[in-house]
Amino acid sequence: MRTAAAPGTQVSVPAGGPAVPDDLVRRLRAARGDPTVVLLEGVHALKHAVRFGADVEVVVSADVGALRALLVELAPDVVLPVRPHQLDPSRWRLAAGRELPSPALGIARRPQVAAAAVLASEGRIVVLEQPRHLGNLGAVVRVAAAAGAGGVLVVGDADPWHPTAVRAGAGLQFALPVTRSDALPETDRPTIALDALGAPLTAGTIPADAVLLLGTERHGLSPHLRARADHAVAVPMRPGVSSLNLATAVAVALYSG
Repeated sequence: MRTAAAPGTQVSVPAGGPAVPDDLVRRLRAARGDPTVVLLEGVHALKHAVRFGADVEVVVSADVGALRALLVELAPDVVLPVRPHQLDPSRWRLAAGRELPSPALGIARRPQVAAAAVLASEGRIVVLEQPRHLGNLGAVVRVAAAAGAGGVLVVGDADPWHPTAVRAGAGLQFALPVTRSDALPETDRPTIALDALGAPLTAGTIPADAVLLLGTERHGLSPHLRARADHAVAVPMRPGVSSLNLATAVAVALYSG
């Protein structure tokens, strides 16, 4: 989806800098496993990170001119806070490590967000228990940001800031509080489970300040977390359809409930 800019918005992309030294290429490669930073793959992740106030430290590109053109087309409101460096093809392949959808790669500082802070945010909070697919996790973050949710909390080992999740979320992890926790903290907010055995989802069944609990597509919520819910709702589906993609279920709940 393209983002429209306000009329008269000025574009500012610093000119490409000198060739990136080997230690910076190594830093980009190491960022994939560094829990203190976020690896931004592609122009969408980069633009949203900048737009929502990320502390971007490094931007590199295989083609700074193409990156400039993409930002003019897709995000003319975005001003890169650092000068993008041009990489030769071999260093770009080494730094990126895989095929990227656009010639942009960056590093930003990772926000440190506590689980309690996510639950204290205004708006509905999406809680994912043990999501198994980082792409689906990132897509949930993208939906939650678009729908104006208050935050996303992952209960379990999956990292919502993993590069795969950030890429799938188009960098919208920076648009709302997002973190993971080993357990769901205590909360006095209304807690709603999305469960196939729940009452049919209708408008108004999910309060504006609800904590929405979702399990995996195959197994649903664990009995322990399901017991934390005040009540459960189910997305009505045609007979014979067993489940929805996790992000699709979140979208239905946030926009319809």
